[in-house]
Amino acid sequence: MTLAETLRDALALGRHRNPELITGDVLEGEEGGDITPAAVLVPVVERPRPTVILTLRPETMRKHPGQVSFPGGRIDPDDEGPVAAALREAEEEIGLPPDAVEVIGVADVYRTITGFEVTPVVGIVPPGLALRPHPGEVAAMFEVPLHHLLDPAHQLVRTVEWRGRERCYYEIEWEGRRIWGATAAMIVNLSRRLELA
Repeated sequence: MTLAETLRDALALGRHRNPELITGDVLEGEEGGDITPAAVLVPVVERPRPTVILTLRPETMRKHPGQVSFPGGRIDPDDEGPVAAALREAEEEIGLPPDAVEVIGVADVYRTITGFEVTPVVGIVPPGLALRPHPGEVAAMFEVPLHHLLDPAHQLVRTVEWRGRERCYYEIEWEGRRIWGATAAMIVNLSRRLELA
């Protein structure tokens, strides 16, 4: 089975097949207003051992400064849905041409504590593309082996006290970088779907 076929099978499984999927970390009564639709691209590089492109947000960003994330952002009114938004944002942030992405499908929507409802769009990209991170939006760009991200042994559960309550979140480490929060949770969801597939 090819990488694309495996990912397609995983995304085709309905949420009802796995109650362990994480829906988000917005607790009831804490949304603080409207939910903003957003989309991210999960760019899987088709190497002999596939990798995933991740970005480091600059410390100057208003939302989630200094965090590791997928390329992405809010869905604009002129975007034709989450796929178009994810591709547009990936082009703006890392210079990834939309026509270089083989879109596999969308994964499980994830709600963030900051009020975003994020649709992860999974796509396969060829290796060796001349990507150009936008300095205002991306402090660094790097690749992590897909098998490392999807291995439950690397998906560590952490706890923190926030607004007087204990919160749990996932964290994945790679070469000194800390992948956590919404990005890690979306990776965990994808790994659970792949287990079923």
